[in-house]
Amino acid sequence: MGEPPVDYNAASSSTQPKRREKVVLAYSGGLDTSFAVKYLSEDCGYDVYTATANTGGFSAQELATIEKHALELGAVKHVNLDITQEYYNKSIKYMVYGNVLRNGTYPISVSSERMFQAIAIIKYAKKIGADCVAHGSTGAGNDQIRFDLTFQVLAPEIKVITPTRDLSLTRDYEINYLKDHGFVGDFKKLEYSYNEGLWGTSICGKETLHSDENLPESAFLRPMTAHDDKRLTLDFVKGELDAIDGRHYDDKVKAIQDLEDLVAPYGIGRDINLGDTIIGIKGRVGFEAAAPLLIIAAHKLLEKYTLTKWQQYWKEQLGNWYGMFFHESYYLEPVMRDIEAYLTKSQRNVTGKVIIDLKPYRYDLVGVQSPFDLSKTGFGEYGEMNKAWTADDVKGYTKIYANPLKIYHYNQLKNGIADDDL
Repeated sequence: MGEPPVDYNAASSSTQPKRREKVVLAYSGGLDTSFAVKYLSEDCGYDVYTATANTGGFSAQELATIEKHALELGAVKHVNLDITQEYYNKSIKYMVYGNVLRNGTYPISVSSERMFQAIAIIKYAKKIGADCVAHGSTGAGNDQIRFDLTFQVLAPEIKVITPTRDLSLTRDYEINYLKDHGFVGDFKKLEYSYNEGLWGTSICGKETLHSDENLPESAFLRPMTAHDDKRLTLDFVKGELDAIDGRHYDDKVKAIQDLEDLVAPYGIGRDINLGDTIIGIKGRVGFEAAAPLLIIAAHKLLEKYTLTKWQQYWKEQLGNWYGMFFHESYYLEPVMRDIEAYLTKSQRNVTGKVIIDLKPYRYDLVGVQSPFDLSKTGFGEYGEMNKAWTADDVKGYTKIYANPLKIYHYNQLKNGIADDDL
């Protein structure tokens, strides 16, 4: 099998417990976490309990396969933690309220998912009285911080174990290790790695590793198959998606899933985001998120009609901070609850219908219909007719409005200072 990059036996003995301690492993079914099950149970002597926190990215069949493999690898018990509804209620809803897009581009799907997965895993670990908790993140990305920080804050008494990161093992070593221990899985290295969830799919590999390349059509999981234009309507009630083409949804998760199925075939919601990672390097990730991007775009348009200028201004500032804190593992910072309270209050009049034209690879926001439309109040029509003021009112208003500028420029002139900028 070959020698590991580090002293494997030394690493094992340093973590060898005096009794069979209980460890909860955040298990995805991939190579790293599959290796961790076998390594922690056989080489380190732990009773391994595996847990998969589903945020809408796994089918029932996939979850069944994940559980089967976990038990075959030696897990004492496996649980599937369905947190999709909680993820919507405590995360997605507020990201829509805040029109959250990382760098104005990315709907922070993985960032937000990982925080809720980490919370679910550590809650389960505390519930069963685990001595330790483990995850399979490497040392090169954001997820290690998200898991570590959440575990430390919510359960500082529980030890965190990270074999993939600490041992720095190669992919081939992990595969050979599993084979030598009687487990042969389909761990073929693919050109791209995907993370699917309710709020979008991330795509990493090949072109995302180079600054001058874009993802080809073949890299996306949902092919572009729709070629005919389609008019679509989305109804919002107090900022939440309520209906698609007139069909009302009590289940908001189902609404997002149905909208994704409807609009993804148009090839919209695809992009690559370049951002600053928590660990200080630049990270480039591709994604496809048709429903999230369309919902946010429609919601933002409706807000333009139903919110005042200063509501929009301050909501944009707080929305940006909310997204940044979420991305950088600070979901548990109490100011996030304060921002959520503001965002919720700001949505009291964000009710109405948004009309959208879908086209191959793009969409057009046509307009809105809302009882709270501030452009339809009877005070006047922009550029056409003033109904609530007279010409003399405007003349007097402008004279007072100009006073600060008059004072400044008069003072400049009085002191013989020429304004070269004019």
